[in-house]
Amino acid sequence: MSIKSIAAKIFARKIYKQTLRWTEKPVETQYKVFESLIENAQDTEFGKDHHFNQIKTFKDFQKQIPVRDYEDLKPYVEKVVKGEADILWKGKPLYFAKTSGTTSGAKFIPLTKESMPYHIEAARNAILHYINETGKADFVDGKMIFLQGSPILTEKYGIKFGRLSGIVAHFVPKYLQKNRMPSWETNCIDDWETKVDAIVDETIKEDMSVISGIPSWVQMYFERLQQKSGGKKISEIFKNFNLFIYGGVNYEPYRAKFEQMIGKKVDSIELFPASEGFFAYQDSQKEKGMLLLLNSGIFYEFIKADEFFSENPKVYTIGEVQVGVNYVLIISTNAGLWRYNIGDTIQFTSLAPYRVIVSGRIKHYISAFGEHVIANEVENAMKEAVNSTNIVINEFTVAPQINPENGLPYHEWLIEFEKEPENMEAFAEMIDNSMRKQNIYYDDLITGNVLRKVVITKVSKNGFQDYMKSQGKLGGQNKIPRLSNDRNIADNLK
Repeated sequence: MSIKSIAAKIFARKIYKQTLRWTEKPVETQYKVFESLIENAQDTEFGKDHHFNQIKTFKDFQKQIPVRDYEDLKPYVEKVVKGEADILWKGKPLYFAKTSGTTSGAKFIPLTKESMPYHIEAARNAILHYINETGKADFVDGKMIFLQGSPILTEKYGIKFGRLSGIVAHFVPKYLQKNRMPSWETNCIDDWETKVDAIVDETIKEDMSVISGIPSWVQMYFERLQQKSGGKKISEIFKNFNLFIYGGVNYEPYRAKFEQMIGKKVDSIELFPASEGFFAYQDSQKEKGMLLLLNSGIFYEFIKADEFFSENPKVYTIGEVQVGVNYVLIISTNAGLWRYNIGDTIQFTSLAPYRVIVSGRIKHYISAFGEHVIANEVENAMKEAVNSTNIVINEFTVAPQINPENGLPYHEWLIEFEKEPENMEAFAEMIDNSMRKQNIYYDDLITGNVLRKVVITKVSKNGFQDYMKSQGKLGGQNKIPRLSNDRNIADNLK
């Protein structure tokens, strides 16, 4: 065991104990964050507009500030982008993370000197919790790859602009610099396919121990590695690869394909990062869900997803939530986002400590007939069907078919198979049965002959990659929505 791995274990124990201190006082921790946010933003333009000096309680806060999305906050953001100070948060942000908005075009999310450290610490602490629980630390001596966007930044009015993953690349700690792959030059390549090929060339002969990224793009990296190596399993190429770190999408639909490509099972750590904040990470290999970070400069509120679009939905704070309920996540942060709807829905798997899973997007659902189907349900259905067969999938998405040429409407599952089922009809039946068990509204529609059962459409090899490329969203932090209430993606794929 190296000195580095021994030091990692000692540090991991220290961080674990620090985490325990705030997880044992969740409500008190959140209240302290709330007080700090209000106090620090009183003299900002937003704080004055919303009378922060009069806010004493959560109810005051909720009364004076409406829940907002990016469009609602945009007038304030535009002032900050133009270089004005003390608008949403004191001073100016250090960075703007540029993201792709579904309705707003490009979105610019501020990152401040107060918020930026939490992005770095959360990613680090996820690994340290893994080390503390499992005792495995040898991987710190191997090479680590983080598939991410270009770290090239632009600057305007003293604020730097770039993709979140590219911004984070500037904060890799010195003790990881020698282990980190790919090289800075390769990381700066903008074209994703060219970049992946360069990464393959740089890493194929290295001792890779940790690989991190969005599963769909890591899959592309693995496929290129196999092509370059003449079809070898990833575990043959990287004999010490034993830890996969991911975020952005649910890993389960990809797990079977990954294990086939890797040639063995490897441990994994799930992260819940976003430009708006680093919200949670998997703190245990034994428990379901990710630890919600209550002490990271973010105050959380929750609205039940099925009440979200009503006129005055009830808002819950951390001490009022329940396990298994689908909530829309509302955040206020030390980067100047106030009662901001990030669009994600979550469910709590535990209240002691507070652990969550990401269940989908409030705008990504299917309810063409009142069925209220969410991403978590279709992912569970696919996982059950895959686990009951010997098939392997690369990617999938689901859309309603409201006006079919023949017969009743249906949900169309567009799937890119690596290995097809021997009986497609039986496979579709498994998916449909799982959906009916999970979603009573969907079951009622099938029973009442409003909908017919799931219809599966095969997508050609690399069909999803080709679609993303056609949209200018190949690689980086981009990902295919698991489901949608229209046919824009489905019709493009077909």
